[in-house]
Amino acid sequence: MTLCYGDFSFAHAFSFFHRLTAHSGVLLLLTLLLTGCEVFSSGYEEENKLDVDLRTQLVDAANGQGLAFFRLPDSDDLAAIPQDPRNPLTAEKVALGKLLYHETGLLTEPKRETGMFSSSCAACHHAQAGFQANVPQGIGEGGIGFGQLGEGRKNDPLYQNDLDVQPIRTPSALNVAYQQVMLWNGQFGAVGPNAGTESQWAAETPKAVNHLGYEGVESQAIAGLTVHRMGKMDASMVEGDSQYKQLLEAAFPGVDKAERMTTEHIGLTIAAYERTLLPSEAPFQRWLRGENGAMTDQEKEGAILFFGKAECATCHTGPALSSMTFHALGVNELNGGGVYGDFSADVTTRLGRGGFTGRTDDNYKFKTPQLYNLSDSPFYGHGAEFRSIREVVEYKNRAVPSNPDVPTSQLAEGFKPLNLTATEVDALVAFLQNALRDPELTRYVPESLPTGNCFPVNDPAARSDLGC
Repeated sequence: MTLCYGDFSFAHAFSFFHRLTAHSGVLLLLTLLLTGCEVFSSGYEEENKLDVDLRTQLVDAANGQGLAFFRLPDSDDLAAIPQDPRNPLTAEKVALGKLLYHETGLLTEPKRETGMFSSSCAACHHAQAGFQANVPQGIGEGGIGFGQLGEGRKNDPLYQNDLDVQPIRTPSALNVAYQQVMLWNGQFGAVGPNAGTESQWAAETPKAVNHLGYEGVESQAIAGLTVHRMGKMDASMVEGDSQYKQLLEAAFPGVDKAERMTTEHIGLTIAAYERTLLPSEAPFQRWLRGENGAMTDQEKEGAILFFGKAECATCHTGPALSSMTFHALGVNELNGGGVYGDFSADVTTRLGRGGFTGRTDDNYKFKTPQLYNLSDSPFYGHGAEFRSIREVVEYKNRAVPSNPDVPTSQLAEGFKPLNLTATEVDALVAFLQNALRDPELTRYVPESLPTGNCFPVNDPAARSDLGC
């Protein structure tokens, strides 16, 4: 097995030099050193024509940057993970954020007494669902139950206007390190695409957090704590010589102890943890590291289509297969009535990027999502219109908009018939559904919380479902 930093492979080198001479050991070693490839003692995995074709396709799609352009770093390789310079990643900060992200004890300002300590960030973005919700719209306070994988989360009929529910399909928290701005409309983050949108960061709204100057992950984490009624740590969590007190001191050694407990600093630890949520054990990532057998031939065929004929990589690119671009694809919105979700999206949400920027040419455009572990939650599109990856691929293949409210003039230039055959659709689905799924995301979940609370949700019905 090899790890090469360009389009050169050990299998290519071995085959060539073996034919060239029977005494090629020294020459082979020298060549590999010169090409920047590391050869591991486990040998190498045989490659076939599909491996060669896919490697060539990827190099072309990376504009000459090589396979490394698509590789995700390991979650503990903090220096290699994109980060906000104002929130540098440390192991201590990530360790604390891992707990606080799942900590139901942060919900200290509920709308109803029964909601106290009932929900966490992970309620809507949990590992069992690929850090999505596994329901069309995530529900925090006012949700009851969980089921096995989050599919049993329902709204408590006692909650009406005070229900904490997402107004749009819950996006994944995976690969957020590669997002300068956050949410479907990109409203969180003071940099990149949001430069020049300062007039939209209105006081007394969640968007005002952008004035702190952080990137999107940090801004959303800080704002989300307040929006979801989790802005403060309960005093009992940091009394005496508690674990949280020790972790706060380690994460922010030069910060006053009272300041460490503010919403801003809690949010910074959660954001640090979220940046490490990288699906690096997905078969495609293993293939990129030299494990040619990590993907099936059908999945390799699908990958070749993804980066070639299907033109998916025009928008879905880089390690996260995402981008900071916004497009209108004519997809339906959440419309209530239980069809796409229990609650309708408001007008501003329906306008996507335009609802944030106020620019009409941004209307109905939504941010390009990352594509890993989508098969863990069967709801797709910002309006949860689709119920399978196959439905999404077939929709893109036909390129016939389903939302009559989206003007034709707003539709993305790339929204056009792909002319994929049934066999090609099967291959593309196989790549998206299987090769991009990391089966070991539970490595990002703590075994327990210092408070002893149930998580990711903690209402009585959920505790029963989760066996807490």
